[in-house]
Amino acid sequence: MPRGERAAAGESSIHQDDAGRWHGYVSMGLADGGKRDRRHVSGTRRADVVRKVRALEQQRDAGTAVTAGRPPTVEAWLDHWLTNIAQPKLRPRSFDDYRSKITTRVVPYIGHHRIDRLQPEHLEQLYARLAAEGLAPATVLKVHRIVSKALKVALQRGRVGRNVATLVDAPSAERIEVQPLLPDEARAVLAAATGQRNAARWSVALALGLRQGEALGLQWDDVDLDAGVVHIRQQLQRQRGKGLVLTSLKSTASRRAILLPGPLAAALRLHRTAQLEERLAAGQLWEDHRFVFAQPNGRGIDPSRDHAAWKKLLTTAGVRTARLHDARHTAATLLLTQGVPARVAMGILGHSQISLTLGTYSHVVPELAAEAASRMGSALWGETSGTTPLAPIGTAGNHAGTATTNGDAPIGASPQVTREPPRGFEPRTYALRVRCSGQLS
Repeated sequence: MPRGERAAAGESSIHQDDAGRWHGYVSMGLADGGKRDRRHVSGTRRADVVRKVRALEQQRDAGTAVTAGRPPTVEAWLDHWLTNIAQPKLRPRSFDDYRSKITTRVVPYIGHHRIDRLQPEHLEQLYARLAAEGLAPATVLKVHRIVSKALKVALQRGRVGRNVATLVDAPSAERIEVQPLLPDEARAVLAAATGQRNAARWSVALALGLRQGEALGLQWDDVDLDAGVVHIRQQLQRQRGKGLVLTSLKSTASRRAILLPGPLAAALRLHRTAQLEERLAAGQLWEDHRFVFAQPNGRGIDPSRDHAAWKKLLTTAGVRTARLHDARHTAATLLLTQGVPARVAMGILGHSQISLTLGTYSHVVPELAAEAASRMGSALWGETSGTTPLAPIGTAGNHAGTATTNGDAPIGASPQVTREPPRGFEPRTYALRVRCSGQLS
């Protein structure tokens, strides 16, 4: 544009100052507060300034221009994103986990950088440092995903020109191999629990594979012992600042009804009798929350205490150390190795996708393949050698089954899964008398 000629409103302009330097101005629209957003670029050559002006115009027209104003730091943006954008979509425990990782793993190392000046190398250095500090690969991967989600929103809102997390190879985290208890170990655990308080708690864990929160959140209204069905509707969790709270389940698939094996239904009847005796002994100290598994005063059981009780039970039983979640893996493995169809096992476990069931318990596939080969040989050639063929589907059995997520009749009620569980796996719970002489926690 010739010197002295003015650009029309909204047009870009380029001019040279008295020192010979070129300047370009681009109208980007309106900034926060309704003020005009006009960007400035400069250079020693006119061609360079023309290129910069056209780049800004393209960003403006495509809606990808960075928002006007000083970009926030990584710390400021993560705080805004977590509090105002992510929190409404997160469950309380997930929110606490995100906040913990942001404040302890991210902010101390890259929080001071301006978000628009964050480079892929900053993230690579962060992940390497976290790994050197001994963090598990899965934890480092979760940090990466949190940062990537926050930067994705920053990109969508024009705070940055790119999401640098997408330019970094995500930390690799190998799937932890499932280590279920062997059948003999599971029976030893149930035998050691005999006569203890809440012995049926471990029967439920090993026979039904409930998640910890699901088992602790069971209420007697969820259990129909006459029909032999338990309904999984909520979970018990400890939340920051709130204590123990009953919350909704994570997914629709988690809401399910499960048929009870006969011995487990009998164990729960004995357990209910024992709890009624505890209630009478507690008197006015009893708090009626109707939890199936409760403290001697009726309150819910804290997950940390529940986990400690599991560890102590393993020691008493003389069984190798195992996570409480491994009881769930044990139930799943027993279901699959006894010939329960994977889709039925998926429903019992509350998985939302069958790929999760088959992927998590792929260690049982070789055994199932061998059994399938044996059954095919028997069907076509009448062979009886090798592994014993499974009983035909549809005969009477004593397995747990599952229901549709809307609470209809349990799948597995007709036809039922066929194979009877090994003898000696029957859980037992005996009544206990408890004397209460003071406030219980």
